[in-house]
Amino acid sequence: MEGFHQLNIDFDYRPDITRADVLNQLASYTGLVVRSKIQIDREILDAGSSLLFVARAGAGMDNIDLVATKEKGIRCINAPEGNRDAVAEMAMGLLLDLCRNIGKSDAEIRSGKWDREGNRGYELSELCIGIIGFGNTGSQFAKRLMSFDSNVIYFDKNPNIIPTYGAEPALFEQVLKQADVLSFHVPLEGGNEHLIDKQLLESLAKPIFLLNTARGGIMKTQDVLWGLEQGIILGVGLDVLENEKIAQLNTEEKDRFERLKAHPKVRFTPHVAGWTFSSYKKIAEVLLSKISAMLSEDEI
Repeated sequence: MEGFHQLNIDFDYRPDITRADVLNQLASYTGLVVRSKIQIDREILDAGSSLLFVARAGAGMDNIDLVATKEKGIRCINAPEGNRDAVAEMAMGLLLDLCRNIGKSDAEIRSGKWDREGNRGYELSELCIGIIGFGNTGSQFAKRLMSFDSNVIYFDKNPNIIPTYGAEPALFEQVLKQADVLSFHVPLEGGNEHLIDKQLLESLAKPIFLLNTARGGIMKTQDVLWGLEQGIILGVGLDVLENEKIAQLNTEEKDRFERLKAHPKVRFTPHVAGWTFSSYKKIAEVLLSKISAMLSEDEI
């Protein structure tokens, strides 16, 4: 907002706006900046008859109908550069926790149990880390893994992705065969819904540690539970859940969540991988820069 003021861009800040208000008032706006409060679907976009752009303060664009925006010629802007470091650090934290039993050891000691052998861990330099999705967060995760002398391979659907930070590109099937750790950094689009399922887990060559700091919808919780119970998954770090409204879970979802909670090799964080004091500011700065550049380019 400070940047908009400095650039003499008129705006309204409406944190308490309702969907009904958006539908009634959007026609008078040329731009819309959102987080995740409201689903920007075709109905909303139809109401925004003057919209030239929709900007998402974050990385994921799954709350925006990208097909409809393309049809209408509305430009979409996001800011994955703003929280990529934060997400990469959280992935590292979850991986270290799982490999070295940090959370488990802490809980046991607090309960009066001193178990050294049961908490023997793995060194990252001895593991092959497979990264699915090598964009902003995936590549930054690889950068941090290099300091641990890990063997890092990755798969990305984009053939134009340039290998960086010592990570080696591989076919999807090769990553599944070689990896000791699978970390997912993909959006909830382009066929990625329920990407982590029983079929994927059955195709693995060996047990793995699993990390999901992307979106809960890219995994089937039931199948992740199956993988844990079968020993296919050695441990899982989840910053996201398939349904994150845990107070509103139905009976079946609640049962799955309770089973996940009870498993000693599951670690949760509440969708905060990309949410730090620094990323809050960096996301805004990246978004402001892109919006400013676009407005200057189009001379709006």
